[in-house]
Amino acid sequence: MSSRATPKVTVLKGGPSAEREVSLSSGRECAAALREAGYDVVELDAGPDVVDRLSETSPDVVFNALHGRWGEDGCIQGILEWLRIPYTHSGVLSSALAMDKTRSKALFAEAGIPVAESRICDKDSIMAAHVMEPPYVVKPNNEGSSVGIYIVPEAANGPPLVAEDMPDQLMVEAYVAGRELTVTTMGDRALCVTEIISDGWYDYHAKYAPGGSRHVLPADIPPDITEACLAHAVTAHEILGCRGISRTDFRWDDARGSGGLIALETNTQPGMTPTSLVPEQAGQVGISFPELCDWIVKDASCDR
Repeated sequence: MSSRATPKVTVLKGGPSAEREVSLSSGRECAAALREAGYDVVELDAGPDVVDRLSETSPDVVFNALHGRWGEDGCIQGILEWLRIPYTHSGVLSSALAMDKTRSKALFAEAGIPVAESRICDKDSIMAAHVMEPPYVVKPNNEGSSVGIYIVPEAANGPPLVAEDMPDQLMVEAYVAGRELTVTTMGDRALCVTEIISDGWYDYHAKYAPGGSRHVLPADIPPDITEACLAHAVTAHEILGCRGISRTDFRWDDARGSGGLIALETNTQPGMTPTSLVPEQAGQVGISFPELCDWIVKDASCDR
């Protein structure tokens, strides 16, 4: 980081992904928190001219508040490495691995983190016949925020009709019943476990709309499940090579006890909106939002 008395931080937000609106909200919140923490902040909506705009703003650090493809999959990280601008969150390889659900799940399984059965299938095959015994879920292999999720129930008469704008290759994953749990990892520390309660599927609306879901933290679950979630979240963060903060999501079928816990995915650019889970978990352990954003900036570097 530069030796300037007031470090200059450019907050990257928006971008072209399906999670643009969430990123704009995250960026606004983080920029406000960083100003409160004493930084000189510029907000930048990332577009095709992002390299030129970064050169114009000449930041000491880039705070990456992008979500989804291009911002979370190693692309913007590669640009920042090339420009040699220190940046927050995970680096090129870890971002790409975490965004690719198939590859990250393979690493989870090798490390002993339980995962659901899944496979990659082409869209035409998925719509022609059941490629897995229902119930199952169809989703993009490299999107977040529950974008493009199709749940095929056990009583389904036939396969799902997938939207034309969905990718040609999709993940088909065994449906995991149970409770939604999530853990933030901050550096080498798991903060706490949150249970997410919503009416029905924890979809995009439930995640980001005010009142779309209720968060219980710390989650009212048995101590062994809490410890397993915390340990798996740190392991996932480490084996993917994550930096800064990440958030790992789980489902737990309480009817099956400890055998019912499944890791879904790790998010290297978790939401930082007013309804987001990471700021809540930080607050639960005594870290204010400006303090959290300050820590993230101080952790920034190249060669991540």
